[in-house]
Amino acid sequence: MGGPSEARPPEPSREALQVMSVLLDTSAFLWWAAGDRKLSKAVIKIIEDSDTEIFLSAASAWEISTKVRIGKLPEAEWMGGQFRRILLSQSFRELPISMEHADLAGALPGDHRDPFDRLLAAQSRLENLTIATNDAALKSLGIKAVW
Repeated sequence: MGGPSEARPPEPSREALQVMSVLLDTSAFLWWAAGDRKLSKAVIKIIEDSDTEIFLSAASAWEISTKVRIGKLPEAEWMGGQFRRILLSQSFRELPISMEHADLAGALPGDHRDPFDRLLAAQSRLENLTIATNDAALKSLGIKAVW
């Protein structure tokens, strides 16, 4: 028939679409979920932007659950068992913990001892994600950060 090809062009890459991918640190996630004013206006705008992929690490669920259990975060008790529902309701993406993440978290140079922060930093580096954080200690681990 000699007509134009029916083949579809390839999907543009995430980079070509200028999609920003952001990993919320645990505090940023808690503040977003609670509607807390501690969250910066810039981070609120990023989260609300439909062109932004927002990730939450399994490490944050682990950290929140641990701190609730030991009494250091009673205000987050309502989140227990609700992380997947919260993610889905917000269209956030789950970031599981891989062997590579764990290996890099333990090997990162520096004195920062918080295992949750070290894991978030490793995930940020390996997955090329910017972390939404105002935590100077986390930023000291050489991550890309926004606040």
